[in-house]
Amino acid sequence: MKPVAIEDIYDAASLLNGVIRETPTISAGWVEKKYGVNVSFKCENLQRAGSFKIRGAYNRIARLTGDERERGVVAASAGNHAQGVALAAQILGIKATIFMPFGAPLPKLQATIGYGATVKFHGQTIDEALVAANTFSEGTGAIFIHPFNHEHIVAGQGTMGLEILAQSPEVQTVVVCTGGGGLLAGTALAIKTLRPDVKVIGVQAEMAAAYPPSLAAGSPQMLASMATMADGIAVGKPGDVPFKLVQQYVDEIRTVSEASLAQALLLTLERSKLQAEPAGIAAVAAIFDDPDSFQGPVVASISGGNIDPLLLNRVLRTGLATSGRFMMVQVRLADTPGNLAKLLTYVGAMGANITEVSHTRMNPSLATSEVDIEIELETRGFEHREEILAKIVAQGFHVVNHF
Repeated sequence: MKPVAIEDIYDAASLLNGVIRETPTISAGWVEKKYGVNVSFKCENLQRAGSFKIRGAYNRIARLTGDERERGVVAASAGNHAQGVALAAQILGIKATIFMPFGAPLPKLQATIGYGATVKFHGQTIDEALVAANTFSEGTGAIFIHPFNHEHIVAGQGTMGLEILAQSPEVQTVVVCTGGGGLLAGTALAIKTLRPDVKVIGVQAEMAAAYPPSLAAGSPQMLASMATMADGIAVGKPGDVPFKLVQQYVDEIRTVSEASLAQALLLTLERSKLQAEPAGIAAVAAIFDDPDSFQGPVVASISGGNIDPLLLNRVLRTGLATSGRFMMVQVRLADTPGNLAKLLTYVGAMGANITEVSHTRMNPSLATSEVDIEIELETRGFEHREEILAKIVAQGFHVVNHF
């Protein structure tokens, strides 16, 4: 196929008209007050099926021939591409089979099945599921719908770039969550073609960042391992199609830590009332990490909002700890009546909410007359944390550890 061009993105936008939502770009005034940079969020978490994936999936599947539609489609995904393919296939009346890695988030699994797809599990990563989907395609004739490595997928995702320019004509920097690179490549192509002065930055989870070494090598490289809560962008190797466009049009790739993802998710939920998943908040996390390096106005993609409530609970706890609003302190006490009550009274008097208390007596470093007490607290910030620790020490207690 010919390389993706701006005309392909316009063609995709026409095809998608009436199928997808034109998601809003919402100003985040609180970000400017807190970090000093003018930021808006492109809310693909409010898109049909909860992410941008329907753009590329529908653009790809709608272009299949009659014979190809009869054979059905197959895809591999941790969830968002699965939902995009399943929904597109349902709209078009085509049978869909989806391969998911074991451990895929339950809400994404249920939604995919709800859109009428058949789900099969294989492997622990998207890359392993991709192998199984390809094998299924070869054996059954079903058309394989790659999550990012196809011209029609990239062109469909690029329609987000057209919307950003239409909604935010003054934009100077666009920041995009990045896994395999389909969204980044299509968005960058659209924006750089129409507004070459706008800077485009891709953001990956640092524990699953295949683009930095691939760009350094000049070709897609496979990561040896990945470990991130951002399952939707945990892709071990970039696709050839998006990689070439990223090389040509993207100004920079950044990475963010797990703690940064958690803090960004928490703040965006609290302040903008927008629910994102870890993969979908990477662009926002990068801005919070280094706001002075972004020239505003900035538009950051929130690329997906499909998160398991159990994961959301864990991520929010991490975000609270990272923001200084949650802590664990381990205190060693003489194991005598009244000591624990005295410790908890001092902590409570400091205005901290004690959420859990546990005892450890089996630590080999403990004397037979000692006990370690672990206290989990809700606090008001880093200064409050330090005040609590200072109070505990001032009362003669031994703090073994805290975080």
